[in-house]
Amino acid sequence: MGRMSEEPRTSRVHPAPRSSRRWRVNSQIQREVTQLILDRKLKPGAPLPTETELMEDLGVSRNSVREALKALQALDIVEIRHGYGTYVGQASLTPLVDGLTFRTLSLLGDDAHALGEILQVREVLEEGLIRRIAPSLTERDLDALEEIVVRMEAAGRENQPFPELDREFHERLYRALGNELVPQLLGAFWNVFHRVAGVRGWTEDPAPEVTVRRHRDILTALRARDVEGAQRAMADHFRGIEARAAQETHGVQ
Repeated sequence: MGRMSEEPRTSRVHPAPRSSRRWRVNSQIQREVTQLILDRKLKPGAPLPTETELMEDLGVSRNSVREALKALQALDIVEIRHGYGTYVGQASLTPLVDGLTFRTLSLLGDDAHALGEILQVREVLEEGLIRRIAPSLTERDLDALEEIVVRMEAAGRENQPFPELDREFHERLYRALGNELVPQLLGAFWNVFHRVAGVRGWTEDPAPEVTVRRHRDILTALRARDVEGAQRAMADHFRGIEARAAQETHGVQ
């Protein structure tokens, strides 16, 4: 008796889960809305087409348009003003700050280097920037930095923390570059560090006079047009921040 012929096996292709397909569609719509903004050369604050117009332009449903716009709002690419419409966002670095803050806090319990990585990136950035800006600083620029350091010294004598003066010093230092991204990027790293410090309940710098001296050393080197000295002083400043962060991190349970 002959063997019964077996039906050929066919591999069944399982369709992607609906949530996965929906995510891909939503992601595609986000890219198309972003491309529409670029193609039409819309500037921050400019109104976007209405939901109805986007539905017609993209050939998608109203719900799909709304979901895509909400996702783009989280990235600061669009701004939804309820009752007024949707506008092009500022494309700030807020999403970067949020992401890095979450990453640092989520890794800190298992990886004490998470915050150190943030500081290292900022250190490399500033050491390179100070070499570029040092030769071109005017006396007016240096006097503005001097005024900030004097205010630091006054706060230090009162044993008062001065994180905002510290931030102002670094932002003012690189203003002459004329690069708008530099203060935004430095500010992003600054915000991450201080958000993490706030969540962890870290103390302020226990020795404000040390912070003052490090900024004074940077300024002294800049006034002397000593580029190498300014870079070394900046490196010393960051070594102090890193040492403090390491001490605080080891104290976190």
